[in-house]
Amino acid sequence: MRSFRDLTRLLETRRALVLSGAGCSTESGIPDYRGPDARPRNHRPVLYQEFVRDERARVRYWARSALGWQRVMNAQPNAGHRALAVLERVGRVSGILTQNVDGLHQRAGSRRIVELHGNLAHVVCLDCGASEGRSELQRRLGRLNPGWTDGGEGGVTGSTVRSAPDGDVELPIGAVEGFRVAGCLGCGGVLKPDVVFFGENVPKARVEEAWSMLSEAQALLVVGSSLTVYSGYRFVVRAALERIPVAIVNLGPTRGDDLASVKLEGKTGSVLAALADALP
Repeated sequence: MRSFRDLTRLLETRRALVLSGAGCSTESGIPDYRGPDARPRNHRPVLYQEFVRDERARVRYWARSALGWQRVMNAQPNAGHRALAVLERVGRVSGILTQNVDGLHQRAGSRRIVELHGNLAHVVCLDCGASEGRSELQRRLGRLNPGWTDGGEGGVTGSTVRSAPDGDVELPIGAVEGFRVAGCLGCGGVLKPDVVFFGENVPKARVEEAWSMLSEAQALLVVGSSLTVYSGYRFVVRAALERIPVAIVNLGPTRGDDLASVKLEGKTGSVLAALADALP
């Protein structure tokens, strides 16, 4: 454990690449997976192979997502997102690798971003490869399932159910019975959110771009991630091997604490805002 002054000393002479996780968005109202305030989950996240092969799994996912999407769409960048955008504009941050799928870094004004796990704002057809905006799909789901998001399904609405970190919600067993899933506008094929599901690999080109950004960095700043998932943790391991200093800001322990030069406990919004003020 180190002090805020240690963090500023580490970064005041180095341009940092940022690796952000779900804890960076909790202050925007999007729940995380493993933080100290995370609640036990009543459903497990959808698995890639299950989604692809099982129509019932797709029905469950899209029924939950139809209720949860509104929260993600309406979420606003918080002080942490805004501070990172400022730090990029003044040359203190060289770019952002994010494990988040909410698009809040872009909306805050950050420019050089690699979304390791994709973005919920887009969907893609698994058959023909066509893409569609998630908001347009939401309108089609609403037409196929009248009343689904306004209390017509026994009072189940986006405001009365518990949000999950995947951009969906938790629903009781049987609540999705009869939900109709929309197909691709072009070919009628299977639509999937353009995000990396559990059991699915991050696209190779995206990983290569991330490695390139790390090779240019003078420090790696991890914000709001427990680093439990290897797709993020590997960048900390590589940075340590290449003697790139690692700083971590997070509530609670992380998988990379032993590799960090500085580990600071705190909410990302307040720490990053203070960092933007402290660095000239």
